[in-house]
Amino acid sequence: MKDRIRQLMLHQHMSQQTFADILGLSPASLSSIFNDRTKPTLNHVDAIKKKFPSINLDWLMYGNGPMFLDDSSQNDDMFANEGEHFETINPDASTAKAMAPTLDFDNSPSYSGVNYSGSKERVIIKEVEKPQRQITEIRIFFDDQTWETFVPKK
Repeated sequence: MKDRIRQLMLHQHMSQQTFADILGLSPASLSSIFNDRTKPTLNHVDAIKKKFPSINLDWLMYGNGPMFLDDSSQNDDMFANEGEHFETINPDASTAKAMAPTLDFDNSPSYSGVNYSGSKERVIIKEVEKPQRQITEIRIFFDDQTWETFVPKK
């Protein structure tokens, strides 16, 4: 998967720094992936999908198919047909008790772990002029524990 992320970055003609900034990830995170120190996480895949909606997730994750989806399938979501694979169950009294302690994850807040403000800040470095330093004294120390002092003429 790291090779496909690198391939996408090169396809977009971006440096690693620029690519990380666009995705809202730290450059160190991408560097760790490219150097096999860590593996890409769901946060990485999610950031790529959000910034490149036409990316083929099947290609990104598994290497299957083209890099980008067609224009007709560009808006398809990976989980769009999720409900078609499940059938509705009407629980009776005995199964209703067992199913009661469920959590509703649809209404819980989601945290992505990525904090990206989206704004670019510029640091302006202002040079302050200082008076040029002057040599006031030069001392040379000798191995016989003596020294000489030279003072420039003013």
